[in-house]
Amino acid sequence: MKKLKNEKELLKKALQVGQDYAVKRGYKTFGPTDSADQKAECIYRLLVNDKLLTPLPADQENGLHMRQRLAKWIAGKLPADHPLLK
Repeated sequence: MKKLKNEKELLKKALQVGQDYAVKRGYKTFGPTDSADQKAECIYRLLVNDKLLTPLPADQENGLHMRQRLAKWIAGKLPADHPLLK
């Protein structure tokens, strides 16, 4: 998968948006000891389950690819003039 410009910041934004979405769906918030990888995997699986995100092939389903998929997902949701997309 090609690396996105500002991928780290896009992932942070995706985790924020994903966490807000999860809370609205009735999930409890993440704990302070939950790692970013755990949050990313949980949000990825929720979005795939709700058919908001295309699932990765089974052989590529790992933390790196999940984070990249989340960053790409949020990049597609942001307005074209958003600072993270420049």
